Amino acid sequence: MKTLKTTFLLTALTLLLLFLGASFGGERGMMLALVVAVLMNGTAYFFSDKIALASSGAQPISREEAPRLYAVMERLAAKASLPMPKLYLIPQPAPNAFATGRNPSHASVAVTQGLLDLMNDDELEGVIAHELSHVRNYDILTSSIAATLAGAIMWIGRMGRFGMMFGGMGGRGDRRGGGITALLMLILAPFAALLLQLGISRQREYQADASGVKMIGQQYGLISALEKLGAYNQKIPSNIPPSTAALCIVAPFAPGQFLSGLFSTHPPLADRIAELRNMTITR
Repeated sequence: MKTLKTTFLLTALTLLLLFLGASFGGERGMMLALVVAVLMNGTAYFFSDKIALASSGAQPISREEAPRLYAVMERLAAKASLPMPKLYLIPQPAPNAFATGRNPSHASVAVTQGLLDLMNDDELEGVIAHELSHVRNYDILTSSIAATLAGAIMWIGRMGRFGMMFGGMGGRGDRRGGGITALLMLILAPFAALLLQLGISRQREYQADASGVKMIGQQYGLISALEKLGAYNQKIPSNIPPSTAALCIVAPFAPGQFLSGLFSTHPPLADRIAELRNMTITR
């Protein structure tokens, strides 16, 4: 069901791009916007792992420094038939983790010192299974496609508003109300694209939770981990930048309740935990 929702949201983004491009730039304008977005997000896709690791201050960690982390990762990677990701440590007390990399062969998983200190074995296993699920589900690729489509829509919106600003809104189209309609579309379409992109990100978090639970055969470790992560991340400040925070298992920041629900890349923790509690694990 989560995969179907993601597919629906990606389709909605594509249709919004086609409609907006055809309405304001024709086929040429639509293709130009898509090329620009592909180039920008293609660069981010191929270098996103290096950007995320560098911006978060992550450093490579050896087996001798984190034998428990390596043991859990090796066991779960073998169970999921995935190559062993590169492991990194973020020297921060706030517990968190993220996976990055364009495919399983180029994957990296970073955890904070706080996560290693606070999680017991079952909780650590739940967190690592969640991150490996992002790798196995190619979520970085899905997010990149969504970002490309949303970026093209926003580019068309900016160019359209710029053109209206200097080209005016008069003429026959304005007398028919077309100018006002066009202006509303140029304003609302990028906003709709942002919400669709965030919706895709939230669905991938639900899917990673479910896939991780199936990987280890029980949901209680991940439930306990999410409860701890939610509690400690509200108390301990984090220096992870917003661009990388979107990759984390829980959002390191806690804005107002309404805005966090509408504009967050993560679903509310209470909803994720409720979904996990309602899961039926078949062995």
